[in-house]
Amino acid sequence: MAKPKNIEFDLKEKIEKIRRAGLLADLETLPPENSDDLLQPLSTRIEMILGILQGKPIKSTTMNYLIMYDIQNNKVRTLVAKYLAKNGCIRVQKSVFLVHSDHKKFDEIRQTLVEINDVYENSDSIILVPLNISDARSMKLIGKNVNIEQIIDPPNTVFL
Repeated sequence: MAKPKNIEFDLKEKIEKIRRAGLLADLETLPPENSDDLLQPLSTRIEMILGILQGKPIKSTTMNYLIMYDIQNNKVRTLVAKYLAKNGCIRVQKSVFLVHSDHKKFDEIRQTLVEINDVYENSDSIILVPLNISDARSMKLIGKNVNIEQIIDPPNTVFL
């Protein structure tokens, strides 16, 4: 017997199928499906953030955004994280992503997240924050041994 063809669903369809199957409540206590939920090493995350913050000047059609979420269900949280990563978002912390995007792409991401949140009954929250370079430069980091000022505005050094 031939193996059935894999059907590719978008994120909203996946969550809708999970909700219809009545599996959301059962999945609350399960660990994430795989290691995709793990964070990259701090140095790698810093390099990716620097690539965005120190890149070419931002055109008026593009912006940096922070996307933060508090999603209770492991399955939904994993699917949202994979969706954000697939759409060019850089994971800063487990539930915080940074994205450099044009307004059209960001609105598409925002609309998808709104639709996902409406698919099932929940008390989750998703926060989308525009982030300009001056705000990024005023960030302070607590808890990790990283000098955020050195990341955003590295000192100029001349070796003679």
